[in-house]
Amino acid sequence: MPHNPLGALPIKPLGEYIREQRRSAQYSVRQLAQAAGVSNPYLSQIERGLRKPSAEILQQLARALQISAETLYVRAGLLDGAPEAAGVDEDAATGGGKREEAGQAGELQGGVREAVAADPWLSGRQKRALLDIYDAFRAEGGHDSSDSGSR
Repeated sequence: MPHNPLGALPIKPLGEYIREQRRSAQYSVRQLAQAAGVSNPYLSQIERGLRKPSAEILQQLARALQISAETLYVRAGLLDGAPEAAGVDEDAATGGGKREEAGQAGELQGGVREAVAADPWLSGRQKRALLDIYDAFRAEGGHDSSDSGSR
């Protein structure tokens, strides 16, 4: 398996994940390559773990697959994720009753967490990665996610 200098996750699982997402979207390699603006052979090499796509290519693939680019970044090792977390506990996913005080921001945050927790297409690991990225973005924007301590 090729070495991935950008992070701890190997490249092959990223390619397998992209292949799974492509098949779920009922795209052929050719259709996804065209939608993402990459060549067929290049996409095939990514799926087989032979090539390491750039963040820009990951974003193009995510857009074409209508999935989160951040999920692909985590899988590629470009962002920190929680690979050791096998699942998402319901309290952490829904805010554990510790949502921000009444107001639109707290309601939106809870809605995002509930939507991620309720999505049947995401694995527990994917849900945890999305919630970690969401918390990081909120913290970066000066919005502390007070419920993230329940992990």
